[in-house]
Amino acid sequence: MKNNDNYLENVPKKSEHIVWSEKDGAVTLEVENTGVFNRIAQKLFKKPKISYVHLDEMGSFLWPLIDGSENLIDLGKQVEAQFGDKAQPLYPRLAKYFQLLDSYKFISWNE
Repeated sequence: MKNNDNYLENVPKKSEHIVWSEKDGAVTLEVENTGVFNRIAQKLFKKPKISYVHLDEMGSFLWPLIDGSENLIDLGKQVEAQFGDKAQPLYPRLAKYFQLLDSYKFISWNE
């Protein structure tokens, strides 16, 4: 992620390895569990090869908008237009949501 003075000026883009689908307005991310420890867990503990992450209403609205061209401020304006007061506190919540997406490597940041 580039070091902006304002985190909200960063531009997110979806990671290429994430497969996602949308059904009835709800977005589901498909995450493949790779690596040595995941392989062991799959064999010994019958853990799934693919995990499904179901996004909430606001996450399902935001996910298709992440295209690598709009920063978090612009995305926040769209969320506010869609959800109004239901989205408040908007920008702290949005920043935390994108930090979480970044920590799971679901997104990366444009330079």
